[in-house]
Amino acid sequence: MSVVTLQIGQCGNQVGGQLFAGLADDIHTKLSQTNLSQKANDNYVEGVLERFFTITDNPGQLPEARAVMVDMEPKAIAQTCLEAKKSGRWMYPPKQQFWQQRGSGNNWAHGFKVHGPAAEESIMGMVQKEAEKCDNLSGFMTFMSLAGGTGSGVGAYVTQCLKDEFPHAFLMNQVVWPYSLGEVIVQNYNAVLTLSQLYQSSDAVLIMENDQLHKICTQLLNIKKIGFKDINKVMCHKLMGIILPALSSSNPDIQRYNSLGDLLTHLVPSPDYKLLTVKSIPQMSDSSKDFSSFNWPGLVKHLRQMLIANAAMEEGIDWQVKLEDSRRSLANTLILRGKDLAGADTGPFSEPRLYPPWVPEDCRLAVYTQPRMFNNYEKCATLISNNKAPIYSLDSVIAKAWNMFSSRAYTHLYVKHGLTEEDFVDSFVTLEQVVMSYKNV
Repeated sequence: MSVVTLQIGQCGNQVGGQLFAGLADDIHTKLSQTNLSQKANDNYVEGVLERFFTITDNPGQLPEARAVMVDMEPKAIAQTCLEAKKSGRWMYPPKQQFWQQRGSGNNWAHGFKVHGPAAEESIMGMVQKEAEKCDNLSGFMTFMSLAGGTGSGVGAYVTQCLKDEFPHAFLMNQVVWPYSLGEVIVQNYNAVLTLSQLYQSSDAVLIMENDQLHKICTQLLNIKKIGFKDINKVMCHKLMGIILPALSSSNPDIQRYNSLGDLLTHLVPSPDYKLLTVKSIPQMSDSSKDFSSFNWPGLVKHLRQMLIANAAMEEGIDWQVKLEDSRRSLANTLILRGKDLAGADTGPFSEPRLYPPWVPEDCRLAVYTQPRMFNNYEKCATLISNNKAPIYSLDSVIAKAWNMFSSRAYTHLYVKHGLTEEDFVDSFVTLEQVVMSYKNV
């Protein structure tokens, strides 16, 4: 079940490049560090390659990422392609890149109304070509930022085109939430406009918040001078925890893997609820891994409290937050990787009080396991949730954007590219309905 990725804008291309580099590192892990037999490891590697890479018939040819790269400026794409090829392990497919010489100027309308329509034919031609390489297409993943103009504006436009062109394929947008203190002055406009469009086109929106990722880099990884590459590594560790092959433990008699379709079918039970978040445990610097040991009861206990308290990391969890005060989940997917999986009791994530009473018992929790060790962790767990947590950040973005809009600050920059004030109002209304739906859970 292959997945085609779209890397849109500078942020999207950098995240995508980091993700494929991580996937390449994973399949080249030494056998002694995998906890698997040679045959089992070979089957796993074959599964990863089939999902995310194209193997050409040319002998010696590097695996090609199943990816389409889009930016309105060439620099990020050129740099990402160069780093891939220099790794000697993988590369991007040639002629699957679209760029121009002028960016979107942090203006969502410029990306959505101007660059997107102008580039549609070229981009969708590349997507079609990449999709035709797949024996069995599961769907699409896009990587994009909410703050700028290309990732948000062109990303939203391309998402709309994907849904029109491939109506039966699964579509997940991974979005990078801007820093709360601000990256660009109009980032809240861009975020509101993007999210309102994605909610109409995408099957799921997976949120990664820069503030939380930065906190992990500082407090858990002990990085002194944090750059985008450090943040992207944390982000991609979480993503790989979700998308690398794992087997469903719900029915041992049926071999069912965590395909994109299976993940989204479980996690998004209704089109009114599409916001997903991800938590990982443990998270630590490479130098600390050799001196740390973990057991499944401890990892499960901490991860469950991270869910209840909406904590981004295991350090400093508020244990005073009780289950009764938690943000209820519509659905959770738990993926366990590493040794001694038989000792992992996932029952605490099936606790009925974690979910609204109208969610059927068999729709609450999906569990997948993979005995192969991941990223040098003897044991690790990833939790993907559809719950109330994102609406608090969303509420804040909506409020900040509305304060600017009420005085019509900077709206002329959007209007000149074809966006109307009614379009702004429609976006606010759409997201207020999303917030209300989640608050009523």
